[in-house]
Amino acid sequence: MSKIRLSLSLICCLQIALTLQAEEPKAQEPAVEKLFDGKSLSGWKIADKGNFDKHGAVTVKEGEILIKKGDSGAGIFRTDQPPRMNYEISLEAKRTDGSDFFCGLTFPINDEYCTMVIGGWGGGVTGLSNVDDLSAIENGATGYQEFKNDQWYKIRLRVTPESITAWIDGDSIFNVKTAGAKFSIWWEQEPMRPLGIATWNTSAALRNLELKKLK
Repeated sequence: MSKIRLSLSLICCLQIALTLQAEEPKAQEPAVEKLFDGKSLSGWKIADKGNFDKHGAVTVKEGEILIKKGDSGAGIFRTDQPPRMNYEISLEAKRTDGSDFFCGLTFPINDEYCTMVIGGWGGGVTGLSNVDDLSAIENGATGYQEFKNDQWYKIRLRVTPESITAWIDGDSIFNVKTAGAKFSIWWEQEPMRPLGIATWNTSAALRNLELKKLK
């Protein structure tokens, strides 16, 4: 009988353990915020100061934000306050006309700002402006990639206390350690703060803009 009672006790303990395990809350995935509703520029404002005073038209059509080339800059910036650390921004972008950067993403990092350049300096440079006062063509994040007009590219940027990392179509283009580094932006990009996307003498289209807060 004692063996039977022991077996029943073990079965009861096992059932209780399985029940508790099933009731444990699952770790929630980081919330994703859509930065573009596909219909309007809600949450965004068209930059019109400094080098953006002669911007091209910015419109929304068929789920895309269309930015016509300016003289020299054109772009949009957020009207709310984005997170300053531990976040990811993703979007799809394509150059539709011109030969300079079609995605200049200015973003916050703690108390500083930086700009991720996609397709600058003749159309192919990728990187960060600025790192330790060096532009995207002359620091450790500098890269080069051929970009075709009218072709979509999936762009993702991650900002954490350890590093700033970016990918295009799933391939890493830079991974910059933040410790000891100074980040800043060119004065031309100041209207893009706190979070903005600009072009330079170039027309572009954007879609699927999202922000994910990281734990």
